[in-house]
Formats: sequence, C-alpha cells, structure tokens
Amino acid sequence: MNKHERFNFKGLDDLKEKINSLGLQIPISENLESLAQPVKIGETTIANAISVHPMEGCDGTAEGAPDELTYRRYRRFASGGAGLLWLEATAVVHEGRANPLQLYLCQQNKDAFGKLFDTIIGTAKAEFGQNHRVYTVVQLTHSGRYSKPEGKPAPVIATRNPYLGRNLPEDYPVISDDQLEQLEDYFLEAAVLARDIGFDAVDIKACHGYLNSELLSAFTRDGKYGGSFENRTRFLINIVDKIKDRLGDSLDITLRLNAYDAFPYPYGWGVDRDDYRKPDLSEPIRLLRILADKGVNMVNISCGNPYYNPHIGRPYDAGPYIPPEHPLEGVARMLGIIRDIQQSVPDMAVISTGLSWLRHLSPFAAAGGVEEGWFRIAGFGRLAFAYPQFPRDIFEKGELDAKRSCIACGKCSEIMRDGGKAGCVIRDNKIYVPIYKAGREGKPPIQSNRLAEHV
Repeated sequence: MNKHERFNFKGLDDLKEKINSLGLQIPISENLESLAQPVKIGETTIANAISVHPMEGCDGTAEGAPDELTYRRYRRFASGGAGLLWLEATAVVHEGRANPLQLYLCQQNKDAFGKLFDTIIGTAKAEFGQNHRVYTVVQLTHSGRYSKPEGKPAPVIATRNPYLGRNLPEDYPVISDDQLEQLEDYFLEAAVLARDIGFDAVDIKACHGYLNSELLSAFTRDGKYGGSFENRTRFLINIVDKIKDRLGDSLDITLRLNAYDAFPYPYGWGVDRDDYRKPDLSEPIRLLRILADKGVNMVNISCGNPYYNPHIGRPYDAGPYIPPEHPLEGVARMLGIIRDIQQSVPDMAVISTGLSWLRHLSPFAAAGGVEEGWFRIAGFGRLAFAYPQFPRDIFEKGELDAKRSCIACGKCSEIMRDGGKAGCVIRDNKIYVPIYKAGREGKPPIQSNRLAEHV
C-alpha cells in the first residue's frame, strides 16, 4: 500500500500521472458526452447516466415525515438534472430508525411523502421541461445494530459480530426468525405505499452493516436466516418475492448492495476467507444473478462500513483516522469491484460509487467507466451534498467548478455522528455551519491523525 495523501491535483494530467505511478486501473475519458446519454433499464429509460446517491439528511420530523430541510435538499437535487434520484434511507418501522429524525414511510406519513415526490417531479420539469422525468428510488431500510429511534442506541442485531460489537454484552439478544419474517411484511407495506405515491422503484437496502447487510454475513447465525448462502440471502429474496407477488411490474425493485465488507470471515461478506483484505465476489455475484432472474434490473454497489472502516467506501482527506493507503487505491478497488460485477451480470445496470474524492475531476472517471463498460450509471453522494448542480454543469459546461466540489473532509458524517441535520458544512455553510458547531460543542475534536487499527 502507498502512503495516504490529500487530493492535490491541479488538472487531469496530474491525476493520470498519479494513477500510473501507483500502478492503478481507473478509467478516464475526456469526452463527457456518454454521461448525457439515456440509459435503458428493463422497460424504462433513464434520462442520463448520472445518479444522486441516497444521502441521508437526518432532518425529518419526529414522526418520520419529510421536513423543511428535506424538501430543500430534494429541490436542489432535482434542479441539478441527474437522471436518477435515489432517495435516502427510509425506515419501514419506527424501531429501525437510525436517528430520531430519520424518514419513516408508513401510512401516517404517506401524504408528506407524496408532497416530496411532487416536489421532486415538479422541480425537475420546471427546470428541464415537461417531458423531463427524473427516475426516483426510495431506499427502504431497517438500521439493525445502528438503530437509535429515540436518540440512544437501541441495537437490533442479526448475529454476534466482534468487529461491530459496539460494546454489546455477549448474551445480547439476536433478532428472532419470527421477527425477521414479520419484518419482511413491513418492507412490503412500505413498497406498496411507495408505488401508490408514484415512486418508480424501491431499494431493499443491503449495505454498510445495517440489518439486511448484516444478514448476508450471518455465517454464525442459527436458524433459517443464517449459515448457508440460501439462508443468509433468504430475508432479501423473500422481500423481493413478496413485493413482486403483490405489485407485479408496477414497481421496480433494486438494492444498494455491499459487495465487500472488508473485515474477516466468518463475519464479513464478499471477503476472501483466508485474507479479508482481498474481495471474493462469488457470493455477491451469485446473489445478483438470482435477483436478475427475478426481474431486478439495477444494483447500486458499495463497500465497507462507515462505523468501522469508512475509507473503504468513502476515500477521504480527513476523517476519524488516516487510512493506510492512498485514496486513489480505494477509488481503484471500488471501481474494480464494480467492473467485475457489471461484467459478471451484464443484463443488470450497475451504478458506481466512490467517485466524489476525485472532486472536479470525477466526471472524467465517470465517463471513462461508462465508455469502457465498467458500469452503466455513475453515482455521486458527497459531491451532490456539496454541489447539487453538478450534473447540469457537466452537461452544459463540460466541467465542474473546483471551488464548488466536495473536498472529502467528512464533516457531513460528523454532523450525523453528533446527532445533527446533515449537509455540506463547506459549500452550504450558511445552513450547516451553525448545525455543525452546535453538535461539536463540548465534544473532543475528531481524531484524524492516527493510522487505522483494523485494516
């Protein structure tokens, strides 16, 4: 591995030179036209090849309905021009909320979500014409061991995992098979509401160590939801089957999937059993082929765990520790995993991630990946928080403004850890600097100068 360095590229030539010097493979194209082209997914055509990732704002009401800052964020995203807008983590039960202001899709909040949907569609049409239709996905979730519905940790764990223990006692109860089976129906109920509101698709969230993701790595769990591949994937596949049985083709189903957890077997999914530092994508690919046969046409790939090894999924300049690698190694690893999945499941549209660290140079890697068939759609998360107009600038100007781009400082995540409403402290400072400062008051500074102890 190479020493961690902050982003210091003045232009594309500097980036190419560094990629070559590190011996990495990252696709680069100076022709950004591929990002503006429509993308066919099943029977649907998405307006262009850019997606805004599910970026949680933690700014709903106490009841889980969208609130003022939620509407503001999605107006900004919708006016940016991305063809696909992937709405943030939205709980299907109250006890599965990651924070007291996380969105919660239930009957009592249906009208508020309808207003949010109308806001997104109406804003996009006002900006780009009545024929423009942004494709919308709602990410349905249960936060599992990261649940904090009342502001204090209230973990719901799928298995005992020493790497993600969060100081839980050894006899802490594991969610039962009966409870999981009941929870499948709550995902179904939320999917029905999403369809009735008008959303195009639901995402059965299976990433970053939340409940469904943890089940995929539940090698040591007993019962019908643990142990074998068939058992560990049962929860996800049952939810897909139940939605398909009830709604048919009236609602698309997709997922944001961890392809590589990056912690040791038998606690990590998508890892080499002898060396967890190496991905083994055989099970993730096997799962995706099963889902493709069931009509799932799109997958949004991620890696790592934001609470344990955040640099795996989000290469950064400043964070809770200094990763023992150059951030470009993280970008290359992520994109390589995405490429291997896209090539292994060619009929499924794969959405990339891990691009935001590249800042204003990220469109060139996005375009390179689309051109070379590494993925069908380029996804952006932190960049969208900082620079919601970024798709429009790519299409209309052929470049991004470095002074508006994400700087991978991690402060949007710090706000969440401090219990505040999340956004870009640097680029949207009038709104989020006061929130950030209030959350930091009385707390020790974020430690960003020690090496990762777990990678």
